[in-house]
Amino acid sequence: MLGYIVAEGRGKADELIRDVALKLQAQGLAMAGAVQVNIETDPARKCQMDLHILSGNAVVRISQDLGLLSRGCRLDPNGLERAVGLVGAALQQGARLLVVNKFGKQEIDGRGFRPLIGEALAMGVPVLTAVNAGNLQAFETFCDGFGEQLPADAQAIHAWCLRHSQLAA
Repeated sequence: MLGYIVAEGRGKADELIRDVALKLQAQGLAMAGAVQVNIETDPARKCQMDLHILSGNAVVRISQDLGLLSRGCRLDPNGLERAVGLVGAALQQGARLLVVNKFGKQEIDGRGFRPLIGEALAMGVPVLTAVNAGNLQAFETFCDGFGEQLPADAQAIHAWCLRHSQLAA
């Protein structure tokens, strides 16, 4: 099963997924995945984006500073791929849930966490992710009716994760 949230507000989806994942982790659920933490440094600059890998202590910076006047994508694809590799290794260790911070442009293009999402689903491991409203159509094409939109509510997301992780192979 593929559960996803669409949350209004900057960073809201990151916070929801992070809060739920940390609660599940504290309850002892074997998970693979990454949650995003944004670090505000200066009002004139965009935040730094870090992925915290749920299967250990690794933190991977996935943003790059392109300067004050830049308009291009600031995602560091090398950082993202490093995070994907760490999460992929954890997925093979018996995870009962895969948490992906977001289904973004890299995933739309077939990169990033997209291969791991397919791998987890093929293994019977449920996947939780977030989707930006602007990427929703591409995500729906990807999941072809297989996804279940969850309310942007921590309790509902937590209950969904527990229910589906218990059914995982």
